[in-house]
Amino acid sequence: MSSAKRNASIDCIKGLACAAIVWHHLAFYGPMSDVAQPLLPDTIEWLSEYARMAVQIFLVLGGYLAAASLAPKALARFDSASQQVGKRFVRLVVPYAVALIVAVLLSDLVRSLMDHPSVPGEPSIPQLIANAFLIQDIVGEEALSAGVWYVAIDFQLFVMAVLLFGAMRSFRFSDRVRARVTQVLVAAGVCGSLLYANLHADWDMWGIYFFGAYGLGMLAYWGSRSRHWATWFVLIGVIGCAALWVEFRGRIALAMTSALVLMLVMRPAREDGTTHAQLLLGRLARPIEPILEPLTSRLQKLGQMSYSVFLIHFSICLLVNAVVSAWVPEVPVLHLLGMCVAFVLSVLAGRVLYLRVEQHVPTWLTALRWQLSLIGAGGGVLLAGQFIH
Repeated sequence: MSSAKRNASIDCIKGLACAAIVWHHLAFYGPMSDVAQPLLPDTIEWLSEYARMAVQIFLVLGGYLAAASLAPKALARFDSASQQVGKRFVRLVVPYAVALIVAVLLSDLVRSLMDHPSVPGEPSIPQLIANAFLIQDIVGEEALSAGVWYVAIDFQLFVMAVLLFGAMRSFRFSDRVRARVTQVLVAAGVCGSLLYANLHADWDMWGIYFFGAYGLGMLAYWGSRSRHWATWFVLIGVIGCAALWVEFRGRIALAMTSALVLMLVMRPAREDGTTHAQLLLGRLARPIEPILEPLTSRLQKLGQMSYSVFLIHFSICLLVNAVVSAWVPEVPVLHLLGMCVAFVLSVLAGRVLYLRVEQHVPTWLTALRWQLSLIGAGGGVLLAGQFIH
């Protein structure tokens, strides 16, 4: 399978996971979901409780894609670790800062329409600075929007991977030995995370807490490209089952399952690179291709812009919640319709952010400009609030 097609398969998975996260926040935060609950009580409860675990799929995919881009043969294929880290930071921070500016401004508007626990309070300058530099949880400041913790964790995990791959370049061993040592260290990191760090909730502001799922994604990539794929499959399964035996965690069970499925379906089945996922979907899709193809296309597009949707959706959902709760009667069907409208508007807003910001190659100057704009926008809201009061 070509690279584009492989990415299309992964984008579909990311699209599903992204949709699950948006619907989780719609179900969890309310108040529309509180009014709509009598219509679909089990569905809304499930979305509120379990759909958030789709984050584990993003973590596994993040590790899988990091291994594919940084060290496909477990050997760093980049020259400068600092350059890789810098590029990643800038690409993450620019759309992130733009989305947080929207969050700060819309939250200020929503506070005038709705008094609800889900509405963020007025930001402080230390809070704005901490959020701008992805350290809010580390320094104990409240996040400006739901889900932004993931951006900070994703960056930490990427830095950990880059530093490991970069450090292995300095050892004067054969490529084969360095590759094996790298893989062993990643497996050891996964074990350390799942068997110790992930058991301590007060570590959840650090990447090591989540490295178990991320590292499983790395192992899944290397296993899918290995002649000894069965050994890799067993290794991932043993590590995951050991972690679940120590303490069962549904999120870890999902991460392990995701890594195993990803390894199997993305394993090349032919010399031209066609994967098992392609072959399987090709056989299953033939009878319902007219229906499946448009759905797959939409999921792929959602997956491509999933980061932008993830960043912007909470602000949009918050605004729709405020408008519906203020101006629409408490009729369950109308509030359920409002949830659907919020989902559609979140995707549309994410598309705008993706096309106008994320797709453009940013620079350090651009990143700094948007970070300062975030602090300035929050400071303006803070001053306006003090003036009004």
